[in-house]
Amino acid sequence: MNGTPDAVVVGAGPNGLAAALRLSAAGLAVQVVERGERAGGGMRTEELTLPGFAHDVCSTVHPMGAASPFFREFDLPSRGVRLLHPDIAYAHPLDGGRAALSHRSLEETARGLGRDADNYRRLFEPLVAQGDDIVRYFLSSAFRRLPTSGVTGIARFGLQALPNVRWLAHRYFETEDARALIGGAAAHGMLDLTRPLTSGLGMILGMLAHHAGWPLVEGGSQSLADAMVRALEEQGSEVVTGHEVTDLREFERVPAVLLDTSPGAFVQMAGAGVHEGYRRWVRRYEHGPGVFKVDWALSGPVPWTNPDVRRAGTIHLAGTLEETIAGEAAPAAGRTTDLPYVLAVQPTVVDPSRAPEGKHVFWAYVHVPHGSPVDMTDAIERQIERFAPGFRDLVLARATKNAPQMQAWNPNHVGGDISNGEASLRQMLARPVPRWNTYRTPMAGRYLASAATPPGPAVHGMCGDNAARVALREVFGVRHAPALRAA
Repeated sequence: MNGTPDAVVVGAGPNGLAAALRLSAAGLAVQVVERGERAGGGMRTEELTLPGFAHDVCSTVHPMGAASPFFREFDLPSRGVRLLHPDIAYAHPLDGGRAALSHRSLEETARGLGRDADNYRRLFEPLVAQGDDIVRYFLSSAFRRLPTSGVTGIARFGLQALPNVRWLAHRYFETEDARALIGGAAAHGMLDLTRPLTSGLGMILGMLAHHAGWPLVEGGSQSLADAMVRALEEQGSEVVTGHEVTDLREFERVPAVLLDTSPGAFVQMAGAGVHEGYRRWVRRYEHGPGVFKVDWALSGPVPWTNPDVRRAGTIHLAGTLEETIAGEAAPAAGRTTDLPYVLAVQPTVVDPSRAPEGKHVFWAYVHVPHGSPVDMTDAIERQIERFAPGFRDLVLARATKNAPQMQAWNPNHVGGDISNGEASLRQMLARPVPRWNTYRTPMAGRYLASAATPPGPAVHGMCGDNAARVALREVFGVRHAPALRAA
């Protein structure tokens, strides 16, 4: 880029790229600086096992992305990004060949839950009806203010979101199938499921299955990252890869710098530019459990005992709700377990382009104690075999990443925590520090724009978009952020 840019974004993950696009839409010259050799952060896709097998290294399924106001405005189809919806959004196998299934259709999901059909409708129909209002409110930077629209649906959701998911499951459902289904969704939050707020994640992910779906990006999540980079470059901005920022004085002449980093990384880069009070709050910021992930190249589809599970994009493997709760209690308490909750995705169910003809890619991860180097491959594969006997016979190759390796691959995953900070009630209200505008830092013109700010983890781009709007207002005097430029 000729001359000094108007703004620099450190980190080319989904939030960093979203921030850059919003700034670029205002006519600013933006430079994105990325430590890795490719842009994308958690959206990268690589051949981890064998040639021709495309594995998403982190994010694969994008319910938040499909619902996100930012990505809806970005208009994925016009950018050549195709979202693929599996027949079944997610499945929760149970012993004896049973499985609880979440379809795109709320009615079809309810019918499959037998005597809990009316209970499922009672919980989810009002949420789906006001899905746009709920998503817009909780993904905005104003979620701590009273809503101006959709008040009834938001209030209903908020009141039921505060307790733990065991309370929600037992209040609404009579069958183990329905209870396991919502518990499996809630476990995405990487929290002990007896803690507050786990109901909220189970409800919002369950609602999104019917509102926006749980889609995958055709060709791999990298396709979404590449589309965002292309849009930036077409607008005259640039993305520089292979450059690690260690000192923010590198950009001392740049009016605005936005950081898609962990809070600790920002403080380290800021040096003496950050006062001790802010440093103390950042030291108190808690990172949650890590993950241990396995990617497989398979000679055929996973042989699930229940044939409907073979049509699901995402599978939650744990058994009953109580088994799910026990599996998530272990890493939260600093322990591993032989019966973990396993989150698995089979992308080639809807996207055969990710593997050679007739072959499949498949991945799964479990939550482990923060920073644990433990190898959970055997425990994961035993849980898969429990519901898909003969799975190991299909394995052509596997690649694993423990929690420290996840952090080495992406420094935002501190201790293997792919959420960039525990999604507890306290840390969702004050993320990462207790101040009203948590994007603003003590350094003038320097803003946090990562999943460590509201609304938190997932590929939705809203942390970066929200931070960019603050920077536009405070640094450049742009009170109303311009719309993203058309493709």
